[in-house]
Amino acid sequence: MEFQHKSVLLNETVANLQVKPDGIYVDGTLGGGGHSVQIARALSEGGRLIGIDQDDAAIRAAGERLAPFADRVTLARSNFSGMDSVLAGLGIRAVDGILLDLGVSSYQLDTLERGFSYKYDTLLDMRMDRRQTLTAREIVNTYSMQELSRIIREYGEDKFAQNIARHIVEAREKAAIETTGQLNEIIRGAIPAKVRAGGGHPSKRTFQAIRIACNRELEVLQESLDAMVDLLQPGGRFCIITFHSLEDRIVKAAFRRFEQPCICPPEFPVCVCGRKPKGKIITRKPILPKQEEMEENKRAKSAKLRVFEKRE
Repeated sequence: MEFQHKSVLLNETVANLQVKPDGIYVDGTLGGGGHSVQIARALSEGGRLIGIDQDDAAIRAAGERLAPFADRVTLARSNFSGMDSVLAGLGIRAVDGILLDLGVSSYQLDTLERGFSYKYDTLLDMRMDRRQTLTAREIVNTYSMQELSRIIREYGEDKFAQNIARHIVEAREKAAIETTGQLNEIIRGAIPAKVRAGGGHPSKRTFQAIRIACNRELEVLQESLDAMVDLLQPGGRFCIITFHSLEDRIVKAAFRRFEQPCICPPEFPVCVCGRKPKGKIITRKPILPKQEEMEENKRAKSAKLRVFEKRE
């Protein structure tokens, strides 16, 4: 299957990066290379783009798409949490812009053997980086009921988390849960019929939660933002596209902390903690997709773009 992923907020993101022809930019979630192609087009021969992705299929697909810009593009298979190491290996100490698109690609969702989607009956997997050993199958078959309930409640924001976790544990005591189809049926049985009839797909929240846990998505994001903003040159831009409230809250809070890092009590007349602002928030409210884009790409509906600028 061809790697397909329609880049969300494409023009808005590239415009907010304010690409300089001779600048250095990092796409930390390369995917199919949609954003990167636009960035590469704006670069001169003196510019440079580093594309990072942990998915081998994304690296292959983006490599083909970015081949016309081989003189200014370098690709690396890594998680964006390793961005500083990737750049250090290339002799780069600072960059002019960083982009993160935190959405799961259409390719990953729609490729059966990746085991991400509740729409197909296939083996449970959900690894974005297939080099890692932990899979969704291991999570549902070995994690305690308490831990499963916490994951579904916190990462899926599902009010039936405890009941879903109980049904999973009861089912696996009879036989291992191997496929997305089996998990679908278990979740379906844990949610009241009235709720199933009135809402979206009953498995949506649980599948999201297990995927997030499997790939440590929120922990990796939380742990990486400080290091990434420190890689920016003065005036450099940090653009992040989120797709659910959990990610967005982390990004919003981090940008606020970068802008106002002081931890002194409010009654102190002057700051004594010594923490200096790293820059300013460009988007007081997130940039949202236009109606036309949402109609063309239903996966764009929940997207939000936030932008931060490093201080001069």
